[in-house]
Amino acid sequence: MGYAGGAAGGAAAAAAAAIANAIKSSGAIVSLEPEEFQRILSRSDDPVIVHTRAGWPKKTDRYLTSYKGLFFYTKSDKPLMLPSGAEVVESKKIWIPG
Repeated sequence: MGYAGGAAGGAAAAAAAAIANAIKSSGAIVSLEPEEFQRILSRSDDPVIVHTRAGWPKKTDRYLTSYKGLFFYTKSDKPLMLPSGAEVVESKKIWIPG
């Protein structure tokens, strides 16, 4: 039976702590199907939406918004129809901890 202690164990613990801290600082992020994400947007007055197109080898559209203190995230193979009053912020990357 082997034991992987020392630096390897410390690195794994540090990575787990970094993820936990990122989640604590950003709050809960709820991952939704695109249709449900659009329903959340329809409940918001003038939502702010962060958008990026990323991925390899297949690019997907990724979206992030907040509603009633929670963050909601989705990704879609094709662009979503966004509400006309939405403010869209184009981003190079959306990073979701975990």
